[in-house]
Amino acid sequence: MIRILFAFSFLFISCSKEKDYSRPSLSYLALGDSYTIGQSIKIEDSYPNQLKKKIDLIDSLKIIAKTGWTTDELIDTLNKSNLKQYDIVSLLIGVNNQFRGYSINNYKVEFESLLNKTIGYSNNKKNVFVISIPDYGVTPFGKSRGKEKIYDEINAYNNINRIISEKYNVMYFNITDISRLAESDSTLLANDKLHPSEKMYSEWIDLMKGQILDSLKSN
Repeated sequence: MIRILFAFSFLFISCSKEKDYSRPSLSYLALGDSYTIGQSIKIEDSYPNQLKKKIDLIDSLKIIAKTGWTTDELIDTLNKSNLKQYDIVSLLIGVNNQFRGYSINNYKVEFESLLNKTIGYSNNKKNVFVISIPDYGVTPFGKSRGKEKIYDEINAYNNINRIISEKYNVMYFNITDISRLAESDSTLLANDKLHPSEKMYSEWIDLMKGQILDSLKSN
């Protein structure tokens, strides 16, 4: 009797670990800068990792991002990379162009180049999405550099990336309004009082996940 129970238990455990081959196994590539890696918080709390947790169809995640990167630095890195295609690809870039005072016209050209690359890395253009640039002008650091100036310039940059995203018919998520709530809610900022906290990223995901899921289901 004991042997029968042991054999049954072993069979149950084996079956419970068997992979569900009917379930899609999706890959996700996230491109960007400090906002993508989750500067000053745990990497697992960054928005790409939170999205992976919320959409359980995503099995693998690759992040290509670095604090301080501008559009040209991301382009240079991607030109040296040998990337495969992914089921979902996202792009968030531009705050460091604004911070360094780079030409906004160069941003327009380089962002469009990056979006073309982003689409090229995707198995399905429908699952490509762009995220607007947060407004760090509401943070203590941003206020010291001129809140109104940053506000206007971030809006100008986002106007460019939104128009280009619409031109290529990819999903676009405006999270900038959420980022501006940090002026009156310090829990939306990481300990450095500059970058988003886990809580702010979670609010981004709440905004994005429904449309992303709908896109995945319609493939």
